Amino acid sequence: MSVLLVTYDLNKESSGGDRVKLLEFIKSHSWARLSESSYAISTNSEPSAVVAKAREFLDPNDNIYVITLKRPYSGWGPARVNEWLESALTD
Repeated sequence: MSVLLVTYDLNKESSGGDRVKLLEFIKSHSWARLSESSYAISTNSEPSAVVAKAREFLDPNDNIYVITLKRPYSGWGPARVNEWLESALTD
């Protein structure tokens, strides 16, 4: 499995987006919330597949990026997030 950073901006809401379903999709994986609109997820999916699925829940004016995460990394945050990253990330 790989760990992916999913980060998004939900801009002015228009027809077609479903914020609840976006978060349900993200949280259907093992995950850690890094910031208000950034999550690390553990998945067998490629970044392009995660973007394609997530876009089903976004408005056309929203943004999303999915980036592969690995060690080394550095950060400052809650202990539970640090512990999740330590256990999930590989070299």
